[in-house]
Amino acid sequence: MNDQGTAAEPAAAVAVPEAVAALGEQGGPARAGGRRAALAPVALVVAGGLSVQFGSAIAVLLMPKAGALGVVTLRLAAAALVLLVVCRPKLRGHSRADWGTVVAFGIAMGGMNTLFYQAADRIPLGAAVTLEVLGPLALSVFASRRLVNVVWAALALGGVLLLSGGGFDRLDPAGAAYALGAGVMWAAYIVFSARTGRRFPQADGLALAMVVAAVLSLPLGIMESGSKLLVPSTLGLGAAVALLSSVLPYTLELMALRRLPAPTFAILMSLEPAIAATAGFLILDQALSTTDALAIALVIGASMGAVRSQVRGTGKR
Repeated sequence: MNDQGTAAEPAAAVAVPEAVAALGEQGGPARAGGRRAALAPVALVVAGGLSVQFGSAIAVLLMPKAGALGVVTLRLAAAALVLLVVCRPKLRGHSRADWGTVVAFGIAMGGMNTLFYQAADRIPLGAAVTLEVLGPLALSVFASRRLVNVVWAALALGGVLLLSGGGFDRLDPAGAAYALGAGVMWAAYIVFSARTGRRFPQADGLALAMVVAAVLSLPLGIMESGSKLLVPSTLGLGAAVALLSSVLPYTLELMALRRLPAPTFAILMSLEPAIAATAGFLILDQALSTTDALAIALVIGASMGAVRSQVRGTGKR
């Protein structure tokens, strides 16, 4: 984890071009441009979060037709197909270390999706994401070199716990365990996504990793759902889930991780429970209580603090 934090710092440093940084010492407009450049990857992360959580809400609606493992297979297979057609990644010219990184990224991606949908099939969407986000929060603490990131992580964790109602004893134990496992794989996803982005141009590494994840999930989906996966309406919804929950958000996050430190990215992931709760309310008719609203406010406050820390850190560099 510490290696990831070290490697991510130079990536964030190039978020503001050297020419802009030099002009920033002379005037306010350049400084404002530097702030916009620093905020751009943050906007990518937020947009990715909105896409993936609303896609997850649609996936919950699809589970009665295709099963949890079937939905994962449809999502990953469709996403892999789209990315291969769009990116057309080159298979030659990569080292053994490059391929090892892609395979690890694909395993983390497949494991994260499989475990999360198993959790979402057993416990409410907001609770599943709340437990899952503990993985990125732990990563932010272990990978960070700045005390302020620990503070923001603690505040976000308080919001996450409040969103859970103060405990998870009322949840299905298997569902809670799947969600925690998904959180571990999410942390691994962050690490290997950043490494893949540095080793492969554009989204080539993402496309190859998605193929790895799809191949791993295919036998599980066929065993659970079989011919149900071929129903036209199921295929259509599966394609929509793939676009919203895989293609768009993973591409946005891969772009963001090239310019954003891993600790800051991990803390921004704390927005996911709030987004999931909103998606659950709008699509799945899951009402928000006053406590939920307060928890969301804490999580958003922590994320805003992380953004400000990122902007100030970029300005100093």
